[in-house]
Amino acid sequence: MARQDYGNNLATPVLQPGGKLSNDGYGLLTATCVWKANSDNDLSVGNRGGTCPINADCSVHKFGVTYDNLGVATITVDYIGIDHTVNGGVFTNPQVSAANGLTSENITTHPNFFTQAAGYSSIIAGTTYVQDPMGPMVEIKSPSDFVQVTTGFNSDGTPITGLFNKKQSYIGLNGACFESSNGGRFIGFVSPTYKYFYGKTNYLAPQSSFSGHFYTSEQSKVQTALSKLGTSSINNTWFGALPSIVPSYAGTNWQSTSGFNQILLSQVNIEDYGLLYKVNYEVRYNVEGWHPSVYRSAAAI
Repeated sequence: MARQDYGNNLATPVLQPGGKLSNDGYGLLTATCVWKANSDNDLSVGNRGGTCPINADCSVHKFGVTYDNLGVATITVDYIGIDHTVNGGVFTNPQVSAANGLTSENITTHPNFFTQAAGYSSIIAGTTYVQDPMGPMVEIKSPSDFVQVTTGFNSDGTPITGLFNKKQSYIGLNGACFESSNGGRFIGFVSPTYKYFYGKTNYLAPQSSFSGHFYTSEQSKVQTALSKLGTSSINNTWFGALPSIVPSYAGTNWQSTSGFNQILLSQVNIEDYGLLYKVNYEVRYNVEGWHPSVYRSAAAI
């Protein structure tokens, strides 16, 4: 079938009816438009960064072209952008999910291990320990504390003496055994009298985390997110440096009774879409807070 031209010669692409626009509910816009053009003419409507004809907040992300046997090119262009009414079009609202569960932790990290914590019936190990033969013998650390003992007798009846470098270990509450009177190394629960503790080394501790993502059009937001990795915060925006990456319904004041920040930015991953950047992140929560000697506060950066 021979081609016959009428009307528009399609020297420049012509927008076709039926464009599509969608909003993901968090401010991310995506659109698709179809154009027609002569296959040997201008296809620049697919150039990255071009403005979307149905929504100026969107720009060209990618395109594809199909050619028919009559020399007509069908150009399908995908657009992406951020709704200008959401955070000024700089970033989308974070989309967040939360995970809460129990994980195995060493029993010595339990908040009720040494001293009474709120909500628990009694202390686990306490802070007072006395020597008891229930526990094993432990090595004396300082040579000046070695004990001289009689190990035998000579033929003439005189004693044979030597230095003994062992001592009895110390027991606290529930059969909790330590190597010294002020604690030191925790050996374990050694008394079968306390069957709920005997031989136990771990417990199930609650663990909470938030994971999510947001899109931004500014490299500076990406750089800020990366710079905050490994830092803790007392509020959902890392002291105003980031979007509200923890939803307000989960809480807005993240400070432990010890005064430490309770939320930590533990992961930041970036996906580059050319015009936009997708920032994937994870936040970990610790009821006792993240000690500032180990984890920097975002306020200090």
